[in-house]
Amino acid sequence: MKTKSITKKSERWRYLWIMLALVVFGFASCGDDTVEIPSSAVVSDPFDPSKPVVISEFLPTAGGMGQRLMIYGSNFGNDASIVQVFIGGKKAVIISVQNESIYCIVPRQAFGGDIEVRVGADSPVVGHADEIFDYQRKMVVSTLAGYKNDRDDQGWKDGSFKKNTPNSERASGFDEGSWLKFDPLSRKHMYMVFDNRSGLYHVNFEDSTISRVSREDFSRPRGIDFSTDAQYMLVAEDRGGESDRNVIALPRSSDFKSTEVLTRFKQCNTVAVHPENGEMYYNSYNKGQFYRYDLMKWITEGSATQNTTPLFFVHDPEWEYRIQIHPTGNYCYIVVVNRHYILRCDYNWSKKLFNQPYIVAGGLKASGWADGVGTSARFDTPYQGVFVKNSEYEGQADEYDFYIADRFTHSIRVLSPDGAVTTFAGRGSSSINADPWGYVDGDLREEARFDRPTGIEYDEVEKAFYVGDGSNKRIRKIALEEMDEEAAPVEESEE
Repeated sequence: MKTKSITKKSERWRYLWIMLALVVFGFASCGDDTVEIPSSAVVSDPFDPSKPVVISEFLPTAGGMGQRLMIYGSNFGNDASIVQVFIGGKKAVIISVQNESIYCIVPRQAFGGDIEVRVGADSPVVGHADEIFDYQRKMVVSTLAGYKNDRDDQGWKDGSFKKNTPNSERASGFDEGSWLKFDPLSRKHMYMVFDNRSGLYHVNFEDSTISRVSREDFSRPRGIDFSTDAQYMLVAEDRGGESDRNVIALPRSSDFKSTEVLTRFKQCNTVAVHPENGEMYYNSYNKGQFYRYDLMKWITEGSATQNTTPLFFVHDPEWEYRIQIHPTGNYCYIVVVNRHYILRCDYNWSKKLFNQPYIVAGGLKASGWADGVGTSARFDTPYQGVFVKNSEYEGQADEYDFYIADRFTHSIRVLSPDGAVTTFAGRGSSSINADPWGYVDGDLREEARFDRPTGIEYDEVEKAFYVGDGSNKRIRKIALEEMDEEAAPVEESEE
C-alpha cells in the first residue's frame, strides 16, 4: 500500500464523512434500499478505458460481512452500473462511485480478502489492491435442512440435507412445535420430537440424513432428555387421560425403538434429569404440578414408586411449562410457555429437591417483544431453551447464559445469569417489510428472520446452535460462516 501524507489522509476521511452524510440523506428521503446522491453534490471525471484502474488503499482494513468499505484510487468513473467490486472472489454491493472512491458493502464469505475493481461494460479494465482485506468470520444464520415449495405440499419425509440434493430426496416436514436434543454420547447425532407428530426423528450428521427412527404412536411428544448414563432416552407425552402414560423410556439397547412406561398421569409437557444425581422431574398441565421421580432406582432395581404428591404447583394452572436444569444442577428454569415468563427454582442439595419457584424474567401474562432486565423484559410464547457457557463469565458463580427460542417474537433471546434479556438473532431485513417474521439467512440481527421458532440445541464443540423453525418448515443453524462453501447447506431453487 502506498504511503500517504497526513494531509491527504485527512482529506480522504473528510470526503468519507461527506459521502456517508449523503448516503444517510438518501436513505431517509428515498424510503428504500436505493441511495440517491444529488448529481451536483460531487463532481467527478468519467471512466477512461485507455487508462488503468488503480486501487491505492481501502478503509477500514478489516471487518466482516456487511462491513461498509471505502476503496480509494483512480479511474473508477462515475457510472456505478459499469463498476463491479469483488472481495475474496465474492461480489460486493456498491452504494456509490465517484472516480477516486467507491463506497461498497463487504459480501459474505469473502474469505480470501483480495480486492478487485472492474470498470467497463464490455471489456472491463481491472484493478487489484496490493494489500488483502482482513476478512473476519461472523456468526450467521443458515439453513441445515428442510424446504418449502410454492404449493407448500412437500409433506413429511425422511431424506438428506446435503447441498444440491433433489427435492425428491430431501428431508422435509418440521412444521410443528419441536424439541431438539443431542445424544450425550455423540455430537454427530441429534434427536427431535414434534408436537402433534408421532415418532422420534434422528438427525445424523455423519451421513447428512434425517429419518424417523421410532414409529411408536406417540401422542403429542413434547420433550426429550437422557438418563445420566445416557442409556435411556426419556420422552414426555401430553396425553389427556387420568392414567395415561406421560413419561416413557426408550432404551439405547433397542436403538431407541422400544418403549417402557415410567410415569402415568395426564398432560405432561416436559421431562428433565438432574445432571448430578439422576433424579427425573416432570410436570402436568392439569394444575401446574411439578413432580419428582427416582429414575436411578428404576434403572438399578427395575422399578420405582411414582410419587403422586407434587413438590409444588406453578401458580398458572392449565398452562404449558418446561423444566430445564442448569448444567451444575444448582437451579432450574421453568419456562411458562403460554404465559410468557420464566421462573427459577433453586436446588436444595441437602433435601435433594427443588425449592419454590420465583420469577426472573418476563411479565405475568404479558406478551410482547422487549429486551430488558427481569420483569421489564417481554417474551411471546418462549419454548425450548439451552444453557451455553460464556467465556466472559469465567470465574463467576454462574458461567452460563440461557438461549431461548421465542416463538411469536420470531427470534432467539438470551437470558443472562443476572436476569438481563437481549435478542440474539432474528427480526432482521427491515428493508424487505416491517414484519419481524420470514425466511432469511445471514447476519444475526441485520438480516436473519425466523417464523415461529420453537426448538433449540447447542453443539459445544462446533459452537453452533440448531433451531426448529416451524412455520418455515426448516432446521436452521447459527454458527460462524462456513469456510468450505461446498460443505455449507445452501437453499436450492424450489419446485
